[in-house]
Amino acid sequence: MFTIIWWIIVGLIAGWITGKIMKGSGYGTLMDIVIGIVGALIGGFIMRALGFSGQGGMIYTIIVAVIGAVILTWILRLISGNRATS
Repeated sequence: MFTIIWWIIVGLIAGWITGKIMKGSGYGTLMDIVIGIVGALIGGFIMRALGFSGQGGMIYTIIVAVIGAVILTWILRLISGNRATS
């Protein structure tokens, strides 16, 4: 049960930070959490492919999740044609 709560918290933080980095209208709170969680998976895959171990604690996890969520958001905006607004 704690693992699910951990993923939701990391997803929420990563989604929020990604929203601040990427600007634009955003996807809403629930989608930001989902993008953060999926971003954590993508970021983890990328970091493992680059040879980094997954043992850096909370800060490392959030940074990796943000990197993955930024990449995911960028791809989603390319596909949907949604551009950032100031």
